[in-house]
Amino acid sequence: MSKPNDPAYSRVLLKISGEALMGDQGFGLHPPTVAKIAEEVRSVHELGVEVCMVIGGGNIFRGLQGSAQGMERTTADYMGMLATVMNALAMQSALEALGIHTRVISAIRMDEVAEPYIRRRAVRHLEKKRVCIFAAGTGNPYFTTDTAATLRATEMSCQAIFKGTLVDGVYDKDPAKHSDAKRYDKISYDDVLAKNLKVMDASAIALARDNGLPIIVFSLDEPGGFRGILSGEGTYTIVQDRA
Repeated sequence: MSKPNDPAYSRVLLKISGEALMGDQGFGLHPPTVAKIAEEVRSVHELGVEVCMVIGGGNIFRGLQGSAQGMERTTADYMGMLATVMNALAMQSALEALGIHTRVISAIRMDEVAEPYIRRRAVRHLEKKRVCIFAAGTGNPYFTTDTAATLRATEMSCQAIFKGTLVDGVYDKDPAKHSDAKRYDKISYDDVLAKNLKVMDASAIALARDNGLPIIVFSLDEPGGFRGILSGEGTYTIVQDRA
């Protein structure tokens, strides 16, 4: 039986964009920002929650942008996957500096820097309270890191996906442009798709819906926000079956 102060979930996946690692820079990695996010992960890890992560690569290279500029799409997507590995290694370094045992697990084999993705091995790492960072997307072109995050969360039997963004939830329109934007406390997968709310791409939302996997959207800029939600506090939107 759970205690009143027990975390709401015991195993979760944190999905963040590559842009979240840029800080105020326009490109690349900002080590203090990476360290700040690592502190958030550490605070949740200390609760006893098993944590895995997927980080995008848009701060270094985005496949769709390369394709739009004339690059062959498959090649551009593989370049984007390699960018996610660079971000994963940076996060691993920041977490291990805090004393958190971490594994980078790549869908594309590169044995010198990351483990290959083997589901049972990854589950065992989580059971041993290691943070697993899944890199290189699904290993296939034409799939985003949103879809990769939902796939890995499902394979790892995570109880929720935490999507860290620049705003504190899902709004009916861009709150940066519209002062009357409304934040949803809860919203259904179908409403997210029907209203094209851009929480994640449509494939990721559909996969989460089909597996009953809640998506919790919260602000990475709120200190302690990740841990607070697990403790039953904070501001966020939950995407689930019934709004």
